[in-house]
Amino acid sequence: MAPEIGDKVFLTVSQSFLKTNDPMPMLRPPDLVSFDELGVVIGLKPLDIAVVRFRNGTFLLSLEHLKKQSVSESS
Repeated sequence: MAPEIGDKVFLTVSQSFLKTNDPMPMLRPPDLVSFDELGVVIGLKPLDIAVVRFRNGTFLLSLEHLKKQSVSESS
């Protein structure tokens, strides 16, 4: 099941770069987001792209590279 707005998500695949969600998007180094870091989906874009807010910024990520936090992981 694909993440929806408001869902908490983790990265499942190492990224070669992160694309910011700015009016003029920039590529940032992948070490800004770790695998154990929880992000929140704040928007969805065409072509299966999610806007995810992490501690170090808001990035555009493919839905296939995200995993929703399960109920058992939230405690």
